Amino acid sequence: MAYRVETRTTASSLAAVAGIVLIGVLIAFPAFAGRGLIQDLFFILTMLVLAQFWNLLAGYGGLVSVGQQAFVGLGGYAMFGAAILWGWDPVAALVLSGVAALLVAVPTAFFAFRLAGAYFAIGTWVVAEVVRLLVAQWKAVGGGTGTSLPREASGDMWGQAAIEALFGVRSAAARDILAYWLALALCVATIGGIYWLLRTKRGLALAAVRDNAQAARAVGVDAGAMKWVVFLTAAFGTGLAGGLIYLQKGRISPDAAFSVTDWTAYVIFIVVIGGIGTIEGPIIGVLVFFLLQSFFADYGSIYLMALGAIGIVIMLFAPRGLWGLFSDKTGIQLFPIRRRLTGGRLAKSKE
Repeated sequence: MAYRVETRTTASSLAAVAGIVLIGVLIAFPAFAGRGLIQDLFFILTMLVLAQFWNLLAGYGGLVSVGQQAFVGLGGYAMFGAAILWGWDPVAALVLSGVAALLVAVPTAFFAFRLAGAYFAIGTWVVAEVVRLLVAQWKAVGGGTGTSLPREASGDMWGQAAIEALFGVRSAAARDILAYWLALALCVATIGGIYWLLRTKRGLALAAVRDNAQAARAVGVDAGAMKWVVFLTAAFGTGLAGGLIYLQKGRISPDAAFSVTDWTAYVIFIVVIGGIGTIEGPIIGVLVFFLLQSFFADYGSIYLMALGAIGIVIMLFAPRGLWGLFSDKTGIQLFPIRRRLTGGRLAKSKE
């Protein structure tokens, strides 16, 4: 009997079925959920997308960036620029959000890949600040004070009229539903795409580069190429998420779009407390972050202090995050990527 390599487990099979059911429920959610809940789910989905891409970058690629807010802001401004200057529909302009982030990521990588460790992190943050200062000079989209989407663009996006007729809601609520569905599609594509990548030969190469770049090169892995793939992929996906976030908001400004707290610090917190280097970790982390934000939102600076204290406690007592702690104790993996050899004599001995 031939041997075969498997990654699927009983838990992952059950999780796949549950995931399909959950996606179906989330698609139908606007039919019975209020606008506030739709906005909360949109926030969770977009933060999860940002967290998954940062986790791909740092958790799997070993590239700890503190400048991902550059791509969020570029994505938002690319969408606004196309809508204001060229009259594009904001939904169609989302494609430019990812492209703009990708184009800026190329020269950024040339600069940042010459740095390592803490220097790489600081270098990406410096690049993000430079981009913010440059965008703040773009008078056509409001300069330093920002601007809003034109009424003709925000009131008549692709699919918005159909949503208004389907659910009997006003224009603003229809825009929230449209943005929510787009965020759900982006989230599913992000998790599915990253999981597919990690199960390929490139995923093995990526893990080898993360663990020991010199050893990976010794066995024929092109470490430089893998870093490029991960960095550019994360930039493109983060740019798409940024464009979608500001499509839903309807207003943008440099300080908000390039906020290191909102789009990088919170994302790092989500990944670290959930479990870096796992797909499940950011999912757990974003749910915990949302609950903490909802509970502490009215307490001002105490909110940030609480997040910091919780992050420190988890890093001390569960270095692999909440999911890592759970997985170590139970052995459960919902997105397994470890290869297991089955069949052959193993199967015969079981018989």
